Amino acid sequence: MIDFLLKETADENLIVLFNGDLDIDSTEVVEEELLPAIENYKLVNINFENVPFVDSSGMGLLLTIVQSLKAKGVKVTISQVNEDVQFIFEMLQIPEILGEDTFI
Repeated sequence: MIDFLLKETADENLIVLFNGDLDIDSTEVVEEELLPAIENYKLVNINFENVPFVDSSGMGLLLTIVQSLKAKGVKVTISQVNEDVQFIFEMLQIPEILGEDTFI
């Protein structure tokens, strides 16, 4: 299960700090609670520092979040992805799908 902390920056952007596995157990909570809370910012950084595991449901959710936000004009970046999760992202070509500039 994953939880998240929202941290607004001085320039009114948002950092989303995920903590835990982004998996099938997390998708409902994240989709129902997180997406409405972050869609009104100009820039949202999703911090993966404390995410050790992402399954296919989590990948789908991440794609949905990023694409939904981008459709609303929100710039999204993803940062501090650990090596194991980054390897999965690259195998599934997530950087190519979301845009290389999404990963910082």
